[in-house]
Amino acid sequence: MNYKLHSLKPTDEAALNEGKLLPLMEEFYTIQGEGFNTGKAAYFIRIGGCDVGCHWCDVKESWDANIHPLTSIEKIITNVLEWKAPSVVVTGGEPLIYNLDALTAELKKKNIETFIETSGAYKLSGNWDWICLSPKKTMTPLPEVYAKANELKVIVFNQHDFKWAEEQAAKVGKDCFLYLQPEWSKHIELIPQIIEYVKNNPKWMISLQTHKYMNIP
Repeated sequence: MNYKLHSLKPTDEAALNEGKLLPLMEEFYTIQGEGFNTGKAAYFIRIGGCDVGCHWCDVKESWDANIHPLTSIEKIITNVLEWKAPSVVVTGGEPLIYNLDALTAELKKKNIETFIETSGAYKLSGNWDWICLSPKKTMTPLPEVYAKANELKVIVFNQHDFKWAEEQAAKVGKDCFLYLQPEWSKHIELIPQIIEYVKNNPKWMISLQTHKYMNIP
């Protein structure tokens, strides 16, 4: 693991490296609001820690993993089961900073679908039913993540992001779904531009942050 937490006991550091402990920022049962799986009930697990550094990030409090409690995956899975959630979305921060093999293995034993949302900047771990790749210019994805992405979701903040989106689309597999999503603080300005772009380039689809319209987490 390249990303380092401060002042860990050796036992905790070993468990973190094995993926048995994770710095848990928050967890909640809700409706997926973005991308291909929009509208589906899912349990969200937000893991702290990110060095990708998107200036428009709406969860910057996730960046510092040291302020989020190390939590056992057994505890996390117990919480998932209490809600009888059919699927889990692992997000961040940047979740692939950590080894997610153990977490997904235990979820699979419980017949729970596993989804991840990642920038793709770190090595892929875990067993996933769905990989949403949301690449960032500050740390571009690794080739292995492009190859395995089920969904490419590019956040549009300015005009250059349309060119960036096409560059990213050229790197994913032919069956990968392609989405353009307006950055929320500029969505009123950007939605008409994205609509016109998708009409002219229909391989793309539009993703909206529908959970924000519905006032849910």
